[in-house]
Amino acid sequence: MDFRKKYAFTMPADTVKKTIIDTDAKNEADDPFAIAYTLMSPSVQVLGVIATHFGHARIQNSMQASYEEAQRVLDRMGLADVIPLLHGGATAVQPTTKPSFFAGYDPVPSEGVDFILEQAHRIGSEKLYIAVLGPLTNVASALLIEPDIAGKIVVIWNGGATYPVGGREFNLVNDIAAANIVFGSGVELWQVPTQVYGLPKVSLAELQLKLRPHGKIGRYLFDQLLEFLPLANANGWPMEEFFTICDMTAAGLLMDEQAFCYDYLPAPYISQDMFYFPRENAKPIRVYRDMDLRVILEDFFCKLAICYPENEV
Repeated sequence: MDFRKKYAFTMPADTVKKTIIDTDAKNEADDPFAIAYTLMSPSVQVLGVIATHFGHARIQNSMQASYEEAQRVLDRMGLADVIPLLHGGATAVQPTTKPSFFAGYDPVPSEGVDFILEQAHRIGSEKLYIAVLGPLTNVASALLIEPDIAGKIVVIWNGGATYPVGGREFNLVNDIAAANIVFGSGVELWQVPTQVYGLPKVSLAELQLKLRPHGKIGRYLFDQLLEFLPLANANGWPMEEFFTICDMTAAGLLMDEQAFCYDYLPAPYISQDMFYFPRENAKPIRVYRDMDLRVILEDFFCKLAICYPENEV
């Protein structure tokens, strides 16, 4: 399905961001929303989707679970044979086993990492955008293999706790070493910490009204959220009539960089307890302190209605 034909407007070719989505899709109910939103957006050309792990506490092979969840999203959007879906890292990066005077880490090889390297070489003078909705394992692994790609990619990462102190955060805890590799690489990094990715809140009633009538994907997004909520409640996330679609922040920045909502800060070093500390010779990264999330949510609802009208099966 070519969603561009659904719109009464076109985007200039030189403004379209060539993008890879890197997702721990089965971790929580928000990733499928962000995947669908990005795929429907004419200002983004999704080159592929990479599944990644989210630790092993709830699901032993969490990367494979994320792969299967991303596959379900693509199937219901009619894109299963259109968008490449790849397996990413199944574990966090580990300390190197090679003899070395300096401490270091080995990459986690995967077809997803190979895909990042392939697309970075193919991009030419453009930038390759990577929207990371989980841990930074795959990007870090690619940078460990070929550090020179740092100048070719823009990494948008939902992760890390609020500045200036930091602290515990889920996407970070699943691969702290990978975060430090990326933060120290000199890559162009847009970080969306907890204070911002916790903003896109919607009610279940609004989602029922604006999702369920719109194709297989609209119904699936709503139904998989309802399935997730009791699990979240059982794991200490109180079930409410409202839900925060966290990963819509990273997706939304592909459509609108939201100028004046970020600061440039020196890339920190992140300790094992996930606090931020000064890094020697740190390069600046873009850190978001706010976003207009309602415009992003309304854009998503409108795109879903345009691409999957109520009267179409």
